[in-house]
This record gives sequence, structure tokens and C-alpha cells, in this order.
Amino acid sequence: MFYSEDIIEQVRSENNIVDVIGDYVKLQKKGSSYFGLCPFHNEKSPSFSVSPHKQMYYCFGCGEGGNVISFLMKYENYTFVEALEVLANRAGIELPKMEYSKEARQEKDLKSKIIEINTEAAKYYHYLLRSDRGKTAYHYLKGRELSDETIVKFGLGYSDKYSNNLYQYLRSKGYNDTELKETGLFTFDEVRGVNDKFWNRVMFPIMDANNRVIAFGGRVMGDGKPKYLNSPETKVFDKSRNLYGLNVARSARKDYMLICEGYMDVISLHQAGFNNAVAALGTAFTSRHASLIKRYAKEAVLTFDSDEAGIKAALRAIPYLRESGLAIKVLNMKPYKDPDEFIKNMGREAYEERIKTATNFFIFQVDNERKNYDLNDPQEKTAFQNKVAEMLLVFKDELERENYIDSVCRTFNISKDGLSRLVKKKALNYVGKEETVQERQQVENKKSTKEDAAIKTQRILLAYLIDRDNWFKKVAQVISPEDFIDPFYHDVAVRFWEQMESGKGNPAQIMDSYSDEEEHKKVAELFVSPIRANLSLAEQERAINDAVIKIKKSSLDYRASKATDIQDLQNIIKEQNQLQKIHVTLD
Repeated sequence: MFYSEDIIEQVRSENNIVDVIGDYVKLQKKGSSYFGLCPFHNEKSPSFSVSPHKQMYYCFGCGEGGNVISFLMKYENYTFVEALEVLANRAGIELPKMEYSKEARQEKDLKSKIIEINTEAAKYYHYLLRSDRGKTAYHYLKGRELSDETIVKFGLGYSDKYSNNLYQYLRSKGYNDTELKETGLFTFDEVRGVNDKFWNRVMFPIMDANNRVIAFGGRVMGDGKPKYLNSPETKVFDKSRNLYGLNVARSARKDYMLICEGYMDVISLHQAGFNNAVAALGTAFTSRHASLIKRYAKEAVLTFDSDEAGIKAALRAIPYLRESGLAIKVLNMKPYKDPDEFIKNMGREAYEERIKTATNFFIFQVDNERKNYDLNDPQEKTAFQNKVAEMLLVFKDELERENYIDSVCRTFNISKDGLSRLVKKKALNYVGKEETVQERQQVENKKSTKEDAAIKTQRILLAYLIDRDNWFKKVAQVISPEDFIDPFYHDVAVRFWEQMESGKGNPAQIMDSYSDEEEHKKVAELFVSPIRANLSLAEQERAINDAVIKIKKSSLDYRASKATDIQDLQNIIKEQNQLQKIHVTLD
């Protein structure tokens, strides 16, 4: 914990969660809570709830939950400290100097040092590019038709042809080997000594969403291999959590993002005025990349290379983008290979027109599949239509599926009646297979049923007690935190009991005690239960007593299984015999 609990609570309490999340999600009030479409998964019916009373959010669809701090961490990909600083600034709170544990200070100092060294390296690479030693690299970039303004905007540079040039420079600036090893910019060898990872290459500083230099990409000039070389992952660089150009694209305020394959494509598009272009960082496109894009845009336009490798990359990316809830289109750049080449030959306006006429992702998939069949052959044409029918099963919603059937039939000259019948036939077989899979899953999950039921019981009880001090006092006479046998839920219960005994439950504050995202979700789930507001007092009393008895029974059973003393076991048996006599009367 970097800041004191008091300052964290002050920042959290002075940022109303409804107001903050309302800046990202359209919320509508229903009863005492607000609901909207979850920003963390694809859904058509709002299951994302925000409670102003509890100052928590929770999605009944995907299980994401937390307080206002964890929301910003999740949505904006912020660290805890970054989210806290943003919220403090929003509320006009001046944060004190942070309080660090020894380990936390070392970790933060190391990350700060890596970024500091990376920044120094980026400045040095840029200096070399503009010096006599970097003439070849500078002329290469000018030959790619990049303006001086663009070169400066992206901080482009040059790594010298001498293999330890950067190392010697940074050593002269006072950095030691222990620090330099952590940057990934050097190779340390007992025989060969220390060498720069990048040499005689055009350099591309990689920045995170907050404009900090976290890594580098280097492109060889000429026919050397590898063509592109990227920094390894470090304490500050995770390829799957960053996109090249996102530091600019996130502020473009457009409904879509252009997804490219390489650095030069992004730079060329930005120079042409398309400042919403990004690219993956030397790795395959992943679900994390898709989730990152979903935070800033509603639609992804894939503008990968038009060669076979680019088509395969687009096909691999589509499922991740669709799963994240993004609308997807694929831009056709033929007869040119990539955005850089297209814009140089056709210009900005032509590229913008291609964006407007980009192909729907599914039509692109079907068109690519069509290449595998000779449609002049009746047998292969039938096989193609069977394949298309299978592909259409990806659409679970009947109306959406019908719309795609209609579009496919018009585009590929297929009988709509025939394809519709084929899809329905395959759907029936698919449902049977899906039910079998579900049955297997039920068997696999059977072992955890008791544990899930116990957690659900705890969740119901705490959700009832959170704002009812008089009910809590009566329940606390029967059970205590010791009856919550799971270590995590026991810890949460201890904190909750302390709060209630002091006057008021505050689950959003309890979350501040945990830094892990999964723990935030578990706390949120624990305090959120779909309690029906129209239940009578007698019905609520029955629900609470049922929960109390189940929790107490689970606790006693656990204690009995661990008991080694005969007297303890006799006391436990006595308590078990008294279980059915427990009754909490509410008023």
C-alpha cells in the first residue's frame, strides 16, 4: 500500500462512483441502483450495476466488480497509484508523499529507473539520427516520405553501428550494470562482454498510454535479418498489454480504431491525419489487445497487409475482437500491400473512402473460405455452402443470424431458402452437441457445488446486513467471522464486522485493503446479491435465518473434521444439535 488508508478512503469517498463510471458508461436508474451495458464484455441487455449506496459496481453477466478505483484500473489499464492520482486530481485533493514498504519502494524505484533509462536512450537515439553518424538512417526515413515533424512526434532515432555505443553512453551518465540489465537494451556475456541489443537500426520508441517510454523497436536498413527487432518484456513492458500508437490514438475521440501490422503503417497513417491507428508490438494479436481497444472505440477496422500472411493475421484477430464486443470491418488495400504503400500511391482521400467501404468481418471470412472451392463444380459448391452454414452458427441471436444469411446470399449468389434450411438443420445438431458439452461441464463442476453454495449463502447474508445495523446486531449474536472458514472470506468478514460494530458497513473501503483485481471482484460479488425489494419482512427473515444456519453448519462441520480433542468434539456436536433452534427475529 503506497498511500495511507485514510488518504485512499478520502479520495475514494469524494469521487461518486456513479458520476465517474457515468463518464464511460451510459447509466439508467432502476430502483436504488444504476444499470448499463457492461464495458468489460459484450452484452445486449444491461447487467452492469452501479450502487451509489455501496459505492460499488458489479456485472451480473461476467462477474467484474469493484469500487471506483478498481474501475479506473480495469478500464484505463492504470496501476493502483495512477488511478488514485487521477481521482485525487478530479476531486481537487492534493496527495501527500507516498508511504512505501521496503519491497514496494524497491519495485517502484526499479520501474522508474527503467523508464528513466529508456527515456535517456530515446533521446540519445534521436540525437544520433540528426547527427552525421545517423545520416543514412535519416535519409532512409526521408525516403519513406516522413516529415521532420513526424520524426519528432514519434521520437524516431538511430542506434549506432558500434555494438556497445549506447552502453558506454549510459554508463557515462552514471547508470550501473544492475540497472541496465533490467532494461532489456543490452546482452551481458562473460566472454564477449556487454553489447547493445540494437545497433545500426532505425529506432522506434514504444510508449505506453501515459506517454512513458517502455521499450523499443528497431528496423534494419537493407536486407539484414531480423527485419524488425523488439525489446524483450521487462518490469514495465508487456507486449500483450500495449499497442504502438495508443498513446495518441486513445485521445483521437473517434468511434473506430485502425488496426495495423507494423510501426511504419501506424506512423504513415498518423502523418496522413488518421491519428486513431495502432499496431500490436511484435506479437500476435490477443484478447488483451482487443479489450484495450474496446476501452476507447466501438469499432475496429483491420488494415493488415493484403498478402497471405496479412489475411491470416486478420482471420486470427477477428474472434478476439468479436469476443470483446467490437464491431469489425476489414479494409481492402489492393492492389497495394499495406497502408503506407497505399497512401503514398493513392492519397488520404482514397484511403478514407476505403474505410467507408470496408468489408464486414463475416463477409471477409466467407470470401476467404470461398477460395478453397471450385464453385463451378456442383459437389464443391455444395461443400462450400455446408461450410458457410456451419460458420453462420457463430451467431446465437436468431435475428442477427437471419441478417447475415441474407447478406451472404446476396453477396455470394446463394439461395436464401436453401441456406436457411441448411443452417437450421445444422443448428439442431449443434444444440445436441452443446447440451452434451454442458452435461460434461456439470459433472466436472459437481465437486465445487458445495463450495459455491456456501459462498452464495455468505453473499446473500452480507448483502442483507450491509445497511441494516439492527439486523447485524442480532445476527452477530449467533455467528462471527470465525464461521467464515475460507481464508479470504474470513478476512473480509473480520473487516466487515469491525465496520458494522463501529457504526456503518463500507464494502468499497474493504476493497482498498486488496490490490489484486480478482480479489476486488470477489469482494464485490460478496456484497452484491439480487435481493428482491418486494419481499415481505417474513420472507427476508426466512432468507437470513436460512443463510445463518447454513454458514453455522458449514463452520461446525469444518471444525469437527479438524478436531483432535474429545472435549472440543463433544462441544461441537452439542452446537450441531442446537442448529435447528437458531432463529433470528427481525423487526
